[in-house]
Amino acid sequence: MLRALAVDDEQPSLEELLYLLNADPRVAGAEGASDATEALRRINRALQSGPGGPEAIDVVFLDIHMPGLDGLDLARLLGGFAQPPLVVFVTAHEGFAVQAFELKAVDYVLKPVRRERLAEAVRRAAQLRDTAPLIPVHEPDPDHISVELGGVTRFVAVEDITHVEAHGDYARLHTAQGSHLVRIPLSTLEERWRSRGFVRIHRRHLVALRHIGELRLDAGTVSVLVDSVELQVSRRHTRQLRDLLLRRTTS
Repeated sequence: MLRALAVDDEQPSLEELLYLLNADPRVAGAEGASDATEALRRINRALQSGPGGPEAIDVVFLDIHMPGLDGLDLARLLGGFAQPPLVVFVTAHEGFAVQAFELKAVDYVLKPVRRERLAEAVRRAAQLRDTAPLIPVHEPDPDHISVELGGVTRFVAVEDITHVEAHGDYARLHTAQGSHLVRIPLSTLEERWRSRGFVRIHRRHLVALRHIGELRLDAGTVSVLVDSVELQVSRRHTRQLRDLLLRRTTS
């Protein structure tokens, strides 16, 4: 099911659009933003959350004429993101359709919005989301992993990665300089980097042993400190982690 964001500076239009979206059985939830700046903040939170995260957004239903950044400006900005949400324009103006589709819009819906026409746009967005090909992660060598940031490919050294967090079919790589989202499951990275000193400590976390600064025990709960970030260790992984840390300190 789709998670949607509707963006329109006219409150009655925004409320109507949200009502129609939330009534569509293919939409898990729709929320609104009254301008492009507010929408950008919300989309940035979604990207930080990751595609499988609680704040993820699959598709943005976007008005064109708004104060400040207009809808076309916002779509251009989204086009520079590594994994942008889909865009459907919802507008009273017919004259921007060519520009909209040049920006790879899924659909162009004219106001006043008809339920059947919006349902078709939702169907197209759902179909594209479900059939989008996986973007492979290419590694130039075993010591680096490529990440996309604003349309630019960068190569992150594996030894700089402190821990990895699962986000569905994606994984967030954490380094001292920041984090990067890649479309690859945590289980794949666990297998690939096991020989490089990475160990699973939780169903959501993979950590580099060399970056563990402390092992903490508190009322039966075990956690590790990884570059000032405290991560919980699940019971099933506690014994293995202790053995690996002990072996590391005595070798």
